[in-house]
Order: sequence, then structure tokens, then C-alpha cells
Amino acid sequence: MKHIKTYITAVIISLLVVSCKFYNFTGTGDLNAETYQVNFFQNNAPIIEPGLDRDFTNALQDLIQNQTSLTLVRSNADLVYEGEIVEYRVSPMSATANNTAAQNRLTIGVQVRFTHNNRPDDDFDQRFSFFYDYPASSQLSAVQSVAFQEIFDRLTQDIFNASLANW
Repeated sequence: MKHIKTYITAVIISLLVVSCKFYNFTGTGDLNAETYQVNFFQNNAPIIEPGLDRDFTNALQDLIQNQTSLTLVRSNADLVYEGEIVEYRVSPMSATANNTAAQNRLTIGVQVRFTHNNRPDDDFDQRFSFFYDYPASSQLSAVQSVAFQEIFDRLTQDIFNASLANW
């Protein structure tokens, strides 16, 4: 009886280990890829925020690194992300009784070209954008790091989901 329990436990563990090769908790399934590269996202927005391009490129690299077992390479990758920042805009969102802005919105948009060299049908060229609202009484510089973090979190996750998540 003890041998049967040991055998059943070994079979279950083997099945779990083998199934993890084809599915993981991020929902990527079998990627048919081992490497990825994220080319520098040039800031081509009408308003240039210094360092935004570098910070966004790094955020996308980090998210893919943290949510997959892919290896980051500089060239000849199975998966290639490239594009540019096409929007960086602050706009008033709501007015007070005195016709002044009560809230402002920072919007960042990126154009992404994704190439899956092993599955060309998965390639896309798509625009992603997200925003952060903040009180008009605050200067953008006071909320900028929090705003960038929230916007980058959403943009990079949306790009990840569009390119790799098989939900």
C-alpha cells in the first residue's frame, strides 16, 4: 500500500512538472521562443520629457523578464519589441466653478511593433496609451514618478498581454 501511494505521488508530481513547461501562472503557455529583445523606444512625442524613453524601455524589459523565462538579448531574438513614444500630453479634465482646472490628466502613448520570428501570425503594429489624473493644484513634477510608475505598469502589461498572453 505504501508503494502505491509513493507511485501515485510520483506520477502526480511528474505531471505537474511536465505541465509547467506548457503553461505558467502568467498565462503565456508555450511561447515557441527562448529570447527577446526590446529596442530603444525613441521619444517622438510633440513634448519631450527627458529620460522617458529610457525609463519606458527599461520598464518593458523588466516586465517581460519578471513574467517569463525568456532571455534578454541585444540582437537576433525570437521576439522583438520596437517602437516609439508618440504621445506625452497634459490636459485639464474637469473645471471648478471659477472656470479653472480642478484636475489634470497626463497621457502617454506608445506605438509598438511586435515581431515573433517563430510565429509571424502573432506580429502586430499597435498603439497603446494610458493616463494618470492628478489635482490641478499639484505640479506635474510633484507627482511625476508616481504617474510614470502607474502609466508604465499599465502600458507594459497591456503590451505583454497583446504579445504573449494566451488567455
